[in-house]
Amino acid sequence: MTEILPATSKKALKLARRLLREGDVVAFPTDTVYGLGAIAFERYAVRQIYQLKQRPPEKGIPVFITQIDDLNLVARDVPNQAWALLREFWPGPLTVVLPKVKALPDDVTSGLETVAVRIPDHPTSRDLVLAAGRPLAVTSANISGQPTPPTAQGVAEQLGPDLPLVLDGGPSPSTIPSTIIDLSVDPPRLLRPGVLPVAELVRFLPTLS
Repeated sequence: MTEILPATSKKALKLARRLLREGDVVAFPTDTVYGLGAIAFERYAVRQIYQLKQRPPEKGIPVFITQIDDLNLVARDVPNQAWALLREFWPGPLTVVLPKVKALPDDVTSGLETVAVRIPDHPTSRDLVLAAGRPLAVTSANISGQPTPPTAQGVAEQLGPDLPLVLDGGPSPSTIPSTIIDLSVDPPRLLRPGVLPVAELVRFLPTLS
């Protein structure tokens, strides 16, 4: 049965840390919708995300980090023009696609040579990454193809009893996901419209298409 604990509880964070480090998954609030996460370098844990979500295996899972300096843990070959963009919009609802490092398991990227990365603007999300001690593979906490529940209770009900823990941060601040841009190609490409308006991004990436 899924346990639901307040996201601000020290007990909850301690339990979430233990579960993540033991190779399990946890659901938690982000600055957009509720997320479902596991340590990105734990193959079995990442596979559990796919199973719980019934996620198609060809769809990779984004990775959360807590600071720009940690980008090199999961990605490489960051274009020079991207740094000002990242400093402006991270933490925040911007996900960027970059070439992945070899150490990142193919389970996260579905065999692709790129990875989607974000720094969330939410204290619980960042605390979890810090507590886990490694980047987290994180995707929306819902069954693939269904709306993401806006509450912790809704997440627990939709994903079912195999989900061990949901950290309750109250209703989601947004039903709109992050904006995704591909920085692994030239010119950069918009992959998914989201919270951040394209006009804001074009200020930093004039060739964005």
